[in-house]
Amino acid sequence: MGIIQFAKSAWGETVPIHIAWNLIWVFAILGLAFLVGHAIWVKLSKEEEFAGHTPASIAAKVPEKVERHSLTARLFHWVQSASMLTLLVTAFAPLVGFKFAWVEIHWIAGLVLIAAIIFHIIHASFFMDFWSIWPDKIDIEDAKNRAKIMQGQEAPKPRRFAKYPLENKMYHLTIVVTGLTMAITGFFMMYKIRTPLFTRNPYIFGEMTWGMIYVMHGLAGVSLIALIITHIYMALRPEKLEMTKSMVFGTVSKEHYLQHHDHERWDIGVEKSTTAAGD
Repeated sequence: MGIIQFAKSAWGETVPIHIAWNLIWVFAILGLAFLVGHAIWVKLSKEEEFAGHTPASIAAKVPEKVERHSLTARLFHWVQSASMLTLLVTAFAPLVGFKFAWVEIHWIAGLVLIAAIIFHIIHASFFMDFWSIWPDKIDIEDAKNRAKIMQGQEAPKPRRFAKYPLENKMYHLTIVVTGLTMAITGFFMMYKIRTPLFTRNPYIFGEMTWGMIYVMHGLAGVSLIALIITHIYMALRPEKLEMTKSMVFGTVSKEHYLQHHDHERWDIGVEKSTTAAGD
């Protein structure tokens, strides 16, 4: 099975036209395989032990509810989720036998996603802790130590997490690449259809370039199938429900914060207030 389908252009050139649609099922199976594999791994693995602890003077100052996501961040997440799910359904449902007028719904959902991404870039860059979602040296070092411990080797215990665990950060990085690829290629593809936004012009690119745009858009789309399956599965796991609820209500409990997060890596202002009170 080939990954890309090709055709002959009007000038006799072999050009890509889109991905092989069997990849829909390949990525769906990959997502389900991760779900089963991860569930088995969690069942067989021991509970993770962390190094260090939160000093009692700081723990006493932690509020019963710790803000994790602002209302703006939560609204972005749900708008992005709704637009991505709409894009997946309208893109792939017709290919597996569900026929309906999908084109207009698809490009409108695409515009919503593009607007949400632009808003998020601005919001994250100027109004949020931009670097909190990106892997740092401690994340990489702790990941290496976890791998050694899993193999039965001696290694230091990992520290508690920053605001976002490494797996959240890596998923975010993956969805950034996938989402941007889908949004950028999708925007250019709108020139091939009639919309109220701008004049249809399928000649802004040559056939080879158009082919690559369609291939990149398709690969991003099928990748999103596996990513969404993974995301929903992780969100519904019992040990992750506290974080999932925080995307609805905005907060995590004091117990969750103290058990899973390092107060030095996720500063919620408690340490500063404690220091000021002692001065």
